[in-house]
Amino acid sequence: MSLKEQLAEIKAQSGQRIPEDARKVMDAELERLIESGLANRAPKAGETLPAFTLPNQNGIPISLEDILKNGPAVIVFYRGGWCPYCNLELRAYQEALGEIKGRGATLAAISPEMPDSSISTAERNGLAFEVLSDPGSRYARDIGIAFSLSDELRAIYDKFGLELEKHNGPGRFTLPLPATFVVDSDGVIVYAFADADYTVRAEPAEVLDALDKLGR
Repeated sequence: MSLKEQLAEIKAQSGQRIPEDARKVMDAELERLIESGLANRAPKAGETLPAFTLPNQNGIPISLEDILKNGPAVIVFYRGGWCPYCNLELRAYQEALGEIKGRGATLAAISPEMPDSSISTAERNGLAFEVLSDPGSRYARDIGIAFSLSDELRAIYDKFGLELEKHNGPGRFTLPLPATFVVDSDGVIVYAFADADYTVRAEPAEVLDALDKLGR
């Protein structure tokens, strides 16, 4: 089953569980985010992905330069381990990790979760790639893919028991759009995906195809 199919399945299931009043607020917030055009401001193919240095799940600083020393890279932004769509995505990329490495590339995922939460996410999903912490989504904001949750949506997430501050730190309610970038060894983006809809993610097969094109 493709990642798209898995995401559609969990979306249908969650649609049945979420109360109608909460669903209306969530749908309105999603529509507002789509209409903001934020996804259109994300880095695009042909641009250079800005440099970063972020702590991994073990608190060790990892830079984009470090990653690119080994060749091209796949950089995946996700909201957090509290998000079921993100967990599906991370597991799908873990399944594709062997093929990604086989193409000479390195995979790294970035979220605003603190390292302690990131290591929990990595362990729970059996991830064998770097999971980096972007405190306050500062790097995501720098590259134009971050947004702040509204008070209404925060209240709903609290009712769901998601406790974002527990994962991200006190007062931190800024999240990245789901985004995936394939960059060559010089840091130039050859594949870019960003979507305001958190239920939509880049298909690993598309990432593998982008890496194949790099090798031609």
